Amino acid sequence: MNDVFGLMDEWGPEKVVCVSDRRTGMKGVLVVDNTARGMGKGGTRMRVDLQVGEVARLARAMTWKWAAVDLFYGGAKAGIVGDPGSGDKEAVLRSFARALRNEVPSEYVFGLDVGLNEQDAAILLDELGDRGSAVGLPAALGGLPYDQLGVTGYGVAEAADAAATSIGLPMVGARVAVQGFGAVGSAAATRLVELGAVVVAVATATGTVSDPEGIDVVKLIELRTEHGDHCVTAYGAVQPPEAVLEADADVLVPAALEDVIDGELAKRIHPRLIVEGANLPTTDSARQILHERGIAVVPDFIANAGGVVAAAHSMDARRSAFPVDPDTVMAMVSTKMRANAVTVIEESARHHIHTKEAAQVLAQRRVREAMRLRGQFRP
Repeated sequence: MNDVFGLMDEWGPEKVVCVSDRRTGMKGVLVVDNTARGMGKGGTRMRVDLQVGEVARLARAMTWKWAAVDLFYGGAKAGIVGDPGSGDKEAVLRSFARALRNEVPSEYVFGLDVGLNEQDAAILLDELGDRGSAVGLPAALGGLPYDQLGVTGYGVAEAADAAATSIGLPMVGARVAVQGFGAVGSAAATRLVELGAVVVAVATATGTVSDPEGIDVVKLIELRTEHGDHCVTAYGAVQPPEAVLEADADVLVPAALEDVIDGELAKRIHPRLIVEGANLPTTDSARQILHERGIAVVPDFIANAGGVVAAAHSMDARRSAFPVDPDTVMAMVSTKMRANAVTVIEESARHHIHTKEAAQVLAQRRVREAMRLRGQFRP
């Protein structure tokens, strides 16, 4: 727990709940970071090497993400240590849900993140027997099909287009590299092609495929359905996975894992714009170097907040008999992602600070005011 104590500050976390079960081997954690603007909401992930500190960092990112899009929920995140492909996944999920009965759904609502899908959300819902306990459900249970609609990736592309326009980079003909070709990366690539961009490099965990003339994104998605991460191998010649980060591209979309762009890499790469599809893909030192080099960055909790916009709609509808309207959600995602991307680019230039700092100033101002009104500061 020492890593969590090291992360504690004036903002949170407010609560860290570690749970385990001897029969299933389940080990998990819930971090409620800051609820000044509303109850805790953030995805639930499952990874074999999950750390409590990782979940705490992501919970903090959710605090800023909700505030940045100006929706009234608080930052929280949950995680389970385990292999999402394991045969005992359902038993572990059910055990995790039971262990958090005191917190779910009064303080936290399960959602989807790395390692979980709509079927898993349905299992969590079934275990707790409360329709308000999970979002990200299958459409047959009244949920909004996030992955099918590509909500988060769509928002990343909308943010990229608005930011590119802001810095004088036409998206039509712009060369784009995408790291990660899951739900976010593939949806972002699809939308960027619709906006006129040329996707020249794509990476999965197994490698990078590149083509200066443009990758056929539709074909790559079809191959992913059949081959998973090996779709890049099936498509054609493959370089190492990290090669995508140094591809000859105008726009780089890191949509995989945390901390993939460090200080050393930030000195070498040459995109004009980086749009963070993943959570925390750029280290603190890298952000400062990129800013000094004049490379614009749309930070994670601005660029990938389309998912929380959809989650907010799902939260409002979770006890209702009426389904969420996808067109309404996508329109709101586009509006908020575009406006916020331009705001942080402009604020960064105006105050001579990097864009994540500009975004945090915006988010922190809103959270601090909520904390002040609730009387949460020491006199």
